[in-house]
Amino acid sequence: MTNSGDSSAGPRRRHRPVRLLTAAVFALAGLIFVTSFNTSKGTNIRTDASLLKLSDLIHERSANNAELEKSAAAVRAQVDALADRDNGSTRAEDAKLAALRKASGTEELSGKGLSVTLNDAPPNATARVPGVPDPQPNDLVIHQQDLQAVVNALWLGGAEGIEVMGQRLIATSAVRCVGNTLILQGRVYSPPYKVSAVGDPGALRKALNNSPAIQNYQLYVNAYGLGWKVEEDKRLTLPGYSGTVDLHYAKPLESASP
Repeated sequence: MTNSGDSSAGPRRRHRPVRLLTAAVFALAGLIFVTSFNTSKGTNIRTDASLLKLSDLIHERSANNAELEKSAAAVRAQVDALADRDNGSTRAEDAKLAALRKASGTEELSGKGLSVTLNDAPPNATARVPGVPDPQPNDLVIHQQDLQAVVNALWLGGAEGIEVMGQRLIATSAVRCVGNTLILQGRVYSPPYKVSAVGDPGALRKALNNSPAIQNYQLYVNAYGLGWKVEEDKRLTLPGYSGTVDLHYAKPLESASP
């Protein structure tokens, strides 16, 4: 009796974990379905529609920023005109102020110089040099350090002023890339990227050629077809910087009192 009771109880004890596991699987599946529904809100979460909406929003904000910059520039011109009329300064002081404005990049600048255009390689690019490995995705796009290398080399070559994608650079300008898009002073750009500088074309070109970072970039130009074009111009005109000159900086968190 005892043995038969043990043998009938044994299978029940062995099957119980299986039944519990099955129930747990169904419960987990239900949780996944509910979470997926709440996340998608009735949309297909495997599409990039949300990313497209975000991209549209970014470009819309970029266009709005451009319009605001134009409005701010117009107001600033009026303020400067009123200040120049009523400040009672001497000619020497006016000349000093004009020189400071020119150096700060807030005044239009014209002169001879050159322009550099960088572009992504074709999406189906392959190695163009024997023995070079097939490219990875990062090998075919312009990176932040590439643009920074061009800007730094032009400054080193004695540039009097530089613009990137039509925007004048000043001391606080930051050339930043997210993915293969450029974010500059509140506006977003896609390649090709054009950098123009007013200065001695020969000195500017020499600085570009002597830059180790640009020499490294040239290896990828030759290997995978990244875009690189340098053009001299006898008459370049750079706009004055029209954005805000307020500094934005991080602030330390105030520690909570014990």
